[in-house]
Amino acid sequence: MRRLLNIRPSPGARLLLGALPLVALILVYVAASAASHAQNPSEKILPTLSAMADQMRIMAFQVDPQTGAIPLWQDTAASLRRLGLGLSIATGATLILGLVIGVLPLARAGIGPLISAIAVIPPIAVLPILFITFGLGETAKIVLIVVGVTPFMIRDLASHVGAIPEEQIVKAQTLGASTWQVALRVALPQALPRLVESLRLSLGPAWVFLISAEAIASDVGLGYRIFLVRRYLAMDIILPYVAWTALLAVAFDLILFTLSRRTWPWAYPARAR
Repeated sequence: MRRLLNIRPSPGARLLLGALPLVALILVYVAASAASHAQNPSEKILPTLSAMADQMRIMAFQVDPQTGAIPLWQDTAASLRRLGLGLSIATGATLILGLVIGVLPLARAGIGPLISAIAVIPPIAVLPILFITFGLGETAKIVLIVVGVTPFMIRDLASHVGAIPEEQIVKAQTLGASTWQVALRVALPQALPRLVESLRLSLGPAWVFLISAEAIASDVGLGYRIFLVRRYLAMDIILPYVAWTALLAVAFDLILFTLSRRTWPWAYPARAR
């Protein structure tokens, strides 16, 4: 008897199954929007697709006379710059500290508890402290992303490195490898795919921290724009901006996954579920 858990869809079927919920969600929204506008033509909460398309045409192709820039691309560039800097710093710190904690028992005992304690602190709770310490400029926003995702990534990578079979460590030392060589030749190659996976999992929280910081103190950015127009109930701008942010996040995740799979194919089993 063929069991349900053993049925693996083909690539085309996976694409179809993934698209069905999105299509269903869009159809439900279109129906709800049409019904709402039939009762109240000035409805703002559920704008029509045509209204959102008109607003995004303005945001994406018309220059704002006050700033001299096109709003959508200006906001996107500012947010991506902050996100890129924050995640780059977080990734670099994770690689170094994750390897050190995972390879060295002394570091695991000394630094591990501190990282675990910092990881449970809600990053949004320290946002006022960051604004007081670093001001309302770019630094505080970038630091929030770093503080928000780095402890989780370090814990994940250190745990992965610490789980490397002891036989590999002993064999490397038997062949004369020093601690430095064990870290670079044994731990690092196995840590890099996991680092990319941790980065992929951290993209969602990183976007949350970025949008939150931009909403509170910023004059440009995706989060700034969303919270700026909310006072006018401009859902025809908010919803497309949210969709655009989601599309960017999905694109980054897909790029990281493809890069990791092509660089370290051995880390991805051929029959992964």
